[in-house]
Amino acid sequence: MTLGNTVTRILVALVTMPLILLVCYLGGWFFVSFILLIGLLSLYEFYQLAAKKFAFSNYIIGSLASAVLIINSFSNLLDYQHLIIIIVVLLVLIELFRNKESAILNLGVSLLGIFYIGLFFSSVVMLREFFKEEYYFGGYLIISIFITIWICDSAAFFFGSAFGKHKLFLRVSPKKSWEGAIAGFIFAIITMVGFKYLFLNLFSIIDAVVVGTIIGSIGQIGDLVESLIKRDSGVKDSSNIIPGHGGVFDRFDSLLLSSPVIYLYISFLK
Repeated sequence: MTLGNTVTRILVALVTMPLILLVCYLGGWFFVSFILLIGLLSLYEFYQLAAKKFAFSNYIIGSLASAVLIINSFSNLLDYQHLIIIIVVLLVLIELFRNKESAILNLGVSLLGIFYIGLFFSSVVMLREFFKEEYYFGGYLIISIFITIWICDSAAFFFGSAFGKHKLFLRVSPKKSWEGAIAGFIFAIITMVGFKYLFLNLFSIIDAVVVGTIIGSIGQIGDLVESLIKRDSGVKDSSNIIPGHGGVFDRFDSLLLSSPVIYLYISFLK
């Protein structure tokens, strides 16, 4: 990474991070619009990656379906079973008339994008809206998740760069090491426990440790999954839309996979 690229990366982070934290705190349609934006951009990047493997997804239906899933997680207008039936029926019917390479690949990638990105991003909204009686606790929780992910990524990068000797997953990401991953895991738990004492008053120590563990493990696996997709497509970044950072899919891959698991923990196990 060149000095110029590093400076750009830092400047973009300094501008965007406070804005992200602000919309997390405000919630409502501010937050839904933000998740909708990053969701649709991530979906577009994912479909572009798939196109490099000659899988031609239905971006229009995929975008509409993902948008409906994200908005519905806030407004609760339709049952999810009904939504899934409508989405699958539309995709199958339209694919009959598209005549683009492999129908199996096209349908598979279209559905994967909708549920991997659209559905999983909708879980971020559901997390924000889960604590109705303590509405701003949801905002504090999302803020804590974002910051914990950022700290986890930073710890993994710096400790991995300084002490990394044992490769984590050579086939997927040659630069990542076990030393960096362990550092990220530990810092994720410490950070979330710290937030429990700062403003996550509804959380117990166990809750904080569990959520930190999910971010430190599943969040890093989310990064590996996205790296696997990019490597299969033969690209370094999902796009270059964010100066110095690559694509939107690149930046939110950890949130994408950890959020539904955190939501499952809070809604079913807590």
